[in-house]
Amino acid sequence: MRSGASRNNTILGQIPINETVKVIGAAGDWVQITNASDGFKGTGWVFVPKLGLTTQGYGTNSVNLYASTSQKSRKVGRIPANTAVKLLGCQRDWAQVEYQGVKGWLRREDQCGAALTSCS
Repeated sequence: MRSGASRNNTILGQIPINETVKVIGAAGDWVQITNASDGFKGTGWVFVPKLGLTTQGYGTNSVNLYASTSQKSRKVGRIPANTAVKLLGCQRDWAQVEYQGVKGWLRREDQCGAALTSCS
């Protein structure tokens, strides 16, 4: 956790592995987080590849992966429920992820609330 969106900024603390955090901002490959459930308390910046995300599914077998941040955009794939994915970035309530080499966007409703991070 750093004071700004760069490796040159001061280290504020560490977030334990499998920690739940809330993403409140984004700048390039960095996200601003707050509300860590344990460990570091406060707000700071984390390099996106250091975070992860899990799909929700709400009783379904899978969730849609979209080409852009709109449900009207083309569906580029489906991801099984409760599956870990690589977090690439965030835009509003959408998370850009990669799963088995396919990159796309997950709706907020399809992001697990108990994931390693939650975008907003």
